[in-house]
Amino acid sequence: MTSTLTLAEALAAGTVVLDGGMSNQLETAGHDLSDELWSARLLAEQPEAVTEAHLAYFRAGADVAITSSYQATFEGFATRGIGHDRAAELMALSVESAREAARRARVPRPLWVAASAGPYGAMLADGSEYRGRYGLSVDELERFHRPRLEVLAAARPDVLALETVPDADEAAALVRAVRGLGVPAWLTYSVAGGRTRAGQPLEEAFALAAEADEVIAVGVNCCAPEDVEAAAATAARVTGKPVVVYPNSGETWDAGARAWTGRSTFTADQVKGWRQAGARLIGGCCRVGPEGISDIAGTLAAA
Repeated sequence: MTSTLTLAEALAAGTVVLDGGMSNQLETAGHDLSDELWSARLLAEQPEAVTEAHLAYFRAGADVAITSSYQATFEGFATRGIGHDRAAELMALSVESAREAARRARVPRPLWVAASAGPYGAMLADGSEYRGRYGLSVDELERFHRPRLEVLAAARPDVLALETVPDADEAAALVRAVRGLGVPAWLTYSVAGGRTRAGQPLEEAFALAAEADEVIAVGVNCCAPEDVEAAAATAARVTGKPVVVYPNSGETWDAGARAWTGRSTFTADQVKGWRQAGARLIGGCCRVGPEGISDIAGTLAAA
């Protein structure tokens, strides 16, 4: 069921389970995501597939669905001949697809929808979302992000997921870009050790969101599971806000081959340490599927 309880209120009361990777769930269902638009392409071609992916996660125990709009940008859609108005419709559809899955789930617990906004590098589709340092100013990045955030906010998600941010400069732009939209946001960095992917100390990166009332949670996503606990503790200490964590499986993304390499190091037992460090929104990112989310939900319920 959809919830009259806000996500911020739920976080004040306890721990909330996020979903897992959208792309791997779609690929498991047989969909080709080799296009540069990634899962956003299916919004135009097979939106029902997106709804079914969300539904699988709700049924596995997720409380929050993160929409398939990570790579949905006006610029990216334009390269596929999709005009501005249609692109805006598809971004709004990403929110409605998640809402429809919540309706179909028919579960007794509250469910929420987070509208994903990936970093500038996701639009480039060249792996630069794991490097940052695009050569753009904070003002330029704000001008890139604001129009699609306005469209996503107008679709009335419960929260905006400003995710996989590699660079504190881009985080500063995003924090500015969500002002006045009327929808709360969370901000998560992609990290390596105790630094952003662009190399800034996490203390400085998290501090950017400490005084932003629009930002209700901060943390990390699409990083190695081993980097989560220390980052969560830093986020909680620096900001005093609830912490959101959803790492990938521990495998490594090869942007050239557009494939994951290595082995998974993700286990549900790790979430106990994450919660102790301050995490209140906990899930998985790339290569963490419904089974992993079910394990997380079970572990948190038993803890």
